[in-house]
Amino acid sequence: MPIGPYICDFLCREARLIVEVDGGQHCESERDAQRTAFLETEGFQVVRFWNSDVLERMEGVLIQLTALLDEIKKSPPPTPSRLREGERREAAKGWAAT
Repeated sequence: MPIGPYICDFLCREARLIVEVDGGQHCESERDAQRTAFLETEGFQVVRFWNSDVLERMEGVLIQLTALLDEIKKSPPPTPSRLREGERREAAKGWAAT
């Protein structure tokens, strides 16, 4: 699902929740940190699971997601920041360049 300059694995617009399923190449990735920061400025919460967890422990992943969605229902995530359009474009350029 495209959001700004990024493609997200899974998105629940209603809950403003992005679910990413990552392989080992994402371990401590600076690019992922910048990507998450951008998505959070857009008002999304990002949760990440390892590929192996999804493949081998799907029930546990679903339990975690259900609990997270229950929390979100109780207190919705904040709305996107109110950056002026020019600032938003400049921020997106910086994040996309890395």
